[in-house]
Parts: sequence; C-alpha cells; structure tokens
Amino acid sequence: MAAAEARIVRRSTVIETSAGALEYAIAGHGPPLMMIHGTGGGFDQGLLFAHGLLEAGFQIVAPSRFGYLRSAFPEDASPAHQADVLVELLDYLDIGRIAVAGGSAGALTAAEFALRHPERCSHLVLIVPASNLTGRDPVEFSALQSALVERVLSSDVWFWSFATFASQTLLRTLLATDPNLLARVTPEESLRADLIREGLMPISRKTDGLRSDGFWAGTPSTTAFENIAVPTLIVSCEDDLFGTAETARLLDNRIPDTRLVVFPDGGHIWLGHDAELTREICEFVTC
Repeated sequence: MAAAEARIVRRSTVIETSAGALEYAIAGHGPPLMMIHGTGGGFDQGLLFAHGLLEAGFQIVAPSRFGYLRSAFPEDASPAHQADVLVELLDYLDIGRIAVAGGSAGALTAAEFALRHPERCSHLVLIVPASNLTGRDPVEFSALQSALVERVLSSDVWFWSFATFASQTLLRTLLATDPNLLARVTPEESLRADLIREGLMPISRKTDGLRSDGFWAGTPSTTAFENIAVPTLIVSCEDDLFGTAETARLLDNRIPDTRLVVFPDGGHIWLGHDAELTREICEFVTC
C-alpha cells in the first residue's frame, strides 16, 4: 500500500466541478491530447497509456474518471456525464480543442465527448473499446470469474495477494491478455504489463469506478456512434479476451470517418504493440 500511494502522491491536481472533485495530471509540452484511462486505472494509468505519446512530444492531460482515486462519484456516473465534466476541465486549463483517446471502458467516455462536444474534439481514438453493441456483455465473466473478482475487489489485502501470487491469472482474468505473450515480447513491454498490474493498486480507492464500468460496459449501448462527426481511429487486438476486436469492427461500420487497426495479438493491453500504437496515433492526429 505504501508503494502504491507513493506512486500516485503529489502527481495530480484536484479541481471542483459541477459533479464534485475531479482529479487530473498534466505531463509534457506540445500539442495537447487527453488520455482517458480504462477499468481499474486512474490518472496514472492514463499517463502510462500515453507514455509513448509523451516522448513523441505531446502534452498529455490525464483525468481520473468518476469513482477513481480522488475523483468524485456522483449519482449520475454515466460516460455522457463524465464527458460533460471533462469539458469543465478543459475550460479550467484554457484548452480549446484537443485530441481525445480512451482505453477500454474509458473509450465510452471518449466517444461521448466527441459526440456531445465536437467543437472541443479534434480527433477521437478508441483503444480496445469495451462497449456492448450486440446486446451481449463483451466482458461478461463466468460464475467463477465473478466470484473471484468480487473477492479481490473486497480489500487491498485480497487484491495484493491475488496480484502477487497469481499474477498470470490476474493478467488473463482482469486484463484479458494471454500470459503466454509475456515470453514473446521485449523486456520493455513485459515491464509495461507489470506496471499496468501494479497500477491497479490501491484497489479500495477504485471500487465505485470499477463497478460503474462493469455496468456501463455491459449494458447495451445507447451512444449514437453514427452521429460522431470527428475523425476516429479505432484500435484493438484479435486475441483480446474481452472481444473488443469485434466491437472495433462494429464501430468502424457505425462511425462515419474511421481508420481501423486490429493487431493480430496483444490481448486487452496490446502487449507487444505499444510502439505501433503510438505511431498510429501520432500519424492520425497530426495528418
């Protein structure tokens, strides 16, 4: 817990919004890009997802979504409401238009941002998007997985034990990535997987956000994707155990102006393809 707290302490700022506290961090200088974290994350996961973009010369704005770390959990914690509140963050930062990227459940908020506030969104990037477009929960757990998730989310001690002694099971179950991929990637990519796993702590400060993500990602989507009017890049991996490759293809057919990239492997954390993802995003938002 001390290590987890040390990782996030004094790296973020909190402002008051119409929905309560909103935590965010900013890193780098250059063209701004907002990276919206996925399930189990926070501003720190957003910064990790955007590490390559930071090195490429972007300024990264990384908020913590509703129910994560120091951000509030309002009664309406929908992706649409979160998108509206992120406009308040941009107003506070005096940023007009910005490229917006969202990973996993964060893609729901990113899509709503582009749909509801196209004048503030120059480009949209949906990374391994978790969205129910077919009436079937794409991340539906088995009874055993559900019991395991409920147990490990019940306390930091349980989660730490799970992450420490069953790290490969965690990678497969919660991060929907085949652990066998670790033997085929570079040490840098293996380290990134470790950092994503470690970044799930402290889980007790993310419980509301985790449960909310489970609801919104599993509920049949009402987002009018066909009305998104900004250029959109959609990225997934064929072997994502949450099935986001199918979701990505469905979104590619529904959103008018898209580029679709599906890597042959990599799982839900695009293991082995982070450099390629960075290049795709850089080329897309600067073209």
